[in-house]
Amino acid sequence: MNSHGHSSGLLRPPSLRRAAAAGTALLLAAVPALASAPAAADEDGGDTLTIATSQQVDSFNPFTAQLAVTTNVLRHVYDSLITVSPKTNEPAPSLAESWESSEDGLTWTFHLRDGVTFSDGEPLTADDVVWTFTTMMENEAAAVANGNYVSGFESVTAEDDRTVVVELDQPQATMASLNVPVVPRHVWEPILEEEGDAFAEYGNEEFPTVGSGPFVLTGHDRGRSITLEANPDHWRGAPGFDRIVLRYYSEKDAAVEALRSGEVSFVYELTQAQAEALRTTEDIHVNVAEGKRFQAFTVNPGAVTQDGEEFGDGHPALADRTLRQAIAMAVDNEEIVDKAHGGQAVAAGGYIPPRYEDFHWEPEGGGALPDFDPEAANTMLDEAGYERGGDGVRVSPDGDRLELRMHVHQDRPANVNAGLVLVERLADIGIEVRNLTVDPGVLSDALFAGEYDLIFTGWTVNPDPDYVLSIHTCGALPIEPGTMQGDAYFCDEEYDELYEAQLAEYDREARAEIIHRLQEVLHREAVVNVLAYPNIMEAYRTDHIASIQYEPAEGGNIWGQDGYWAWWSAEPASAEAGAAASGPSTGAWIGVGAVVLVLVAGGGFLLLRRRATREDRE
Repeated sequence: MNSHGHSSGLLRPPSLRRAAAAGTALLLAAVPALASAPAAADEDGGDTLTIATSQQVDSFNPFTAQLAVTTNVLRHVYDSLITVSPKTNEPAPSLAESWESSEDGLTWTFHLRDGVTFSDGEPLTADDVVWTFTTMMENEAAAVANGNYVSGFESVTAEDDRTVVVELDQPQATMASLNVPVVPRHVWEPILEEEGDAFAEYGNEEFPTVGSGPFVLTGHDRGRSITLEANPDHWRGAPGFDRIVLRYYSEKDAAVEALRSGEVSFVYELTQAQAEALRTTEDIHVNVAEGKRFQAFTVNPGAVTQDGEEFGDGHPALADRTLRQAIAMAVDNEEIVDKAHGGQAVAAGGYIPPRYEDFHWEPEGGGALPDFDPEAANTMLDEAGYERGGDGVRVSPDGDRLELRMHVHQDRPANVNAGLVLVERLADIGIEVRNLTVDPGVLSDALFAGEYDLIFTGWTVNPDPDYVLSIHTCGALPIEPGTMQGDAYFCDEEYDELYEAQLAEYDREARAEIIHRLQEVLHREAVVNVLAYPNIMEAYRTDHIASIQYEPAEGGNIWGQDGYWAWWSAEPASAEAGAAASGPSTGAWIGVGAVVLVLVAGGGFLLLRRRATREDRE
């Protein structure tokens, strides 16, 4: 499941790794509960974990949801065939306890674990998996969130109640990364039939929802809260907390004060100043982890649909790659790190964050345009005929004054600060920027209407980066205005060919080389300009939460995990001291049973097996 970042969905320096890991183990040491744990116990006597959030939900429909807050919620409601190990960030069993492929990599067989039920008591069988994937294959509206995973599927069939067979048109490298929500057919088939063409707008707000995950979605009061109740019969075991409530705060400072007072248990996306202030606050633990997200601004090269219909009102000069490159060259990403993130980020180069070592790419300099060089940018624009007017602002060869609108999220301080930097730096090369710091909804509307020039965006990147690469293919362009899947109107034949090549490559090293080339194309075309990889800064109350799982175990994050480890594993500090102190052990999570991963070069044969029982906690 993928998370879009423009509140509308990616370095391993030893020093940063050590700092992020300080005080952290596979499971945090238990902290003795104080006499009072106000946010951990509710009036019904159960334990409630309260999370401060600001992003509004797009949809609880797992086929269409893309926003970070929604995908984080749905990850706890619906299980997937395969998840990510919190210890290694490698593929790990979930609904599928084992899987294997044919020698040619075109037939994949998944063996489902026994005894899994949905929250309404109905058994989860291979038929539910087949229906989920087939619906994504056949219905365009159902492929919005995760359609890239089924793009190469020829057929999905059930050999029996516990065996699913996928036949591929060609090898597909993401087959061991099928972190796609599996839904109950008996619930969703009638919904699909009833909604028909309106399925893409279906919000799935008939509570309680039915899923097989460790929590059940039981309520949504827009702008106020989202409520999840523990599923006591989950096959991994019941969560430690009885309830999770995401409570809305429009201002991050207000959320931080709520953490101080004990009104909430957890706050994420802290600023550096907030994190530093909380470090010295009693009963609060601050976690800093390597970023898995990037901050970027995209340029509107001309909004267009898949069939070539032009729309929107982007500045016409931005269709010129020379101008786009000059814009990127005027911005110093190190300055963005210092002034926008207070040093709590890594200056960006490629599209994939350094957290994912194999796939991360950096331009090598020596003429690798665009690179920070405002003098060269000015020379390029001079030579291309962008003459300065009497006020210092350039005019395009067609006579269009280079006054550009820039949409920035007002709810993200790092974006607001970065926007101020961009205004100054683009002025250095003769471009006037009208800085529009707006509500996320206004920003999204401008993006989908193509009515912007520069716009801030960002994505959280999964361990397998296929999805965030897929949104820049020509096929991700909108079918009609307002239906785009990505955040840039980008379409490039070379990019599409490389994208298909990486998807068909099972050898990880060879695939990584292709993914590097994909990032090189994005860098060269300068439509998507990555600025920084912000560190993850979050905090929680140790008198509410006794123990919790990071992902990955060393130096990892809590919010935005690729699995549901954190909130499923979290133990309330109000629990009996013995239970809170022990928590699920490393062995119970990861080590029960044997895990074997075999990749035969050239054959594309992948096998992952695990002997486990329903009581295991991976």
